[in-house]
Amino acid sequence: MSSFNEVIFNSSPKKNGYSFPAEWVKHEATWLTWPHKEASWPGKMETIYTPYCQFIKAIAEGEKVRINVNDEETRSFAISELKKAGADMDQIEFYFNASNDAWCRDHGPAFLLNTAGTKKAIVDWDYNAWGGKYPPYDLDDVIPTKIGEHFNLPVYNPGIIMEGGSVEFNGAGTILTTTACLLNENRNPELTKEQIEHYLLEFYGAEQVLWLGDGIVGDDTDGHIDDITRFVNKDTVLTVVESNPLDENYLLLQENLETLKSLRLLDGKPLNIVQLPMPSPVIHEDTRLPASYANFYIANSAVIVPTFRDVNDEKALEIIRGVFQDRKVVGIDSTDIIWGLGSFHCLSQQEPAI
Repeated sequence: MSSFNEVIFNSSPKKNGYSFPAEWVKHEATWLTWPHKEASWPGKMETIYTPYCQFIKAIAEGEKVRINVNDEETRSFAISELKKAGADMDQIEFYFNASNDAWCRDHGPAFLLNTAGTKKAIVDWDYNAWGGKYPPYDLDDVIPTKIGEHFNLPVYNPGIIMEGGSVEFNGAGTILTTTACLLNENRNPELTKEQIEHYLLEFYGAEQVLWLGDGIVGDDTDGHIDDITRFVNKDTVLTVVESNPLDENYLLLQENLETLKSLRLLDGKPLNIVQLPMPSPVIHEDTRLPASYANFYIANSAVIVPTFRDVNDEKALEIIRGVFQDRKVVGIDSTDIIWGLGSFHCLSQQEPAI
């Protein structure tokens, strides 16, 4: 490896015995950032809170929910909405960390565990709202460090752009990502693919990076992995496929499927691949939205899956139930939330238990 940023790598999380656990590892809490930016859901802001609070209610059945809010007014509104939804308020905590937007998967803290599972740390990647698309993003960018300071946790600052939705983990040394996002010139144009891999391995404490190609149509993140392919255990992935050859997602998802078949894990074995359907196109104001059943969130007591009032909703839920037999699988209508160009996984970030 070249000698770029030797100082930063000499004290990396990997060298200090930390790694990013798989999402199904027991959580202490789930972090969210309360939605408040009307420009993210123009004309639908008032309709997203019911499914959003249903999401929180489902998470809170098995773990704490920690919510970033801008101010006391936002906190009071959130409490009112959550009580209406019947959420367990004893499980919900609020933190005054001002934000620009709600997408906590991408701007929230990446929590690491040490090998013994006794200590936590945070990676605070730089954040530029998916290639500078939605300024300002200065408040979002500093949230991980503020959380680290509040809980007196070590915080690592790699100094490059990275979003939580762009990476997927099996908890056994493998990271899955896409070239469409991580190699996009609007993120880290000064870095080569090999250098980006080095950052991923050192700051997430992993051993290999596996690459897919494009994300789905309508995804303004330039192709986040959490809309297409997700690990469900150390050697199995759920991946979305489009059955209609005339759909604009058909070819790119077939290409990703073929790539998945060619990939090998650290032990040389191929992935177990379980196929998920795509919903019919979800279109609002002439815009194709990135609706995908792959954007589910794995909580302690439930797997929460976005649904879209579609004929494939129940089929997708049944497939997901088949691979998560230790958790309840809950479908929540995301038809309004997806107008913000993301769903439940995009909105959340897990904090592992110690």
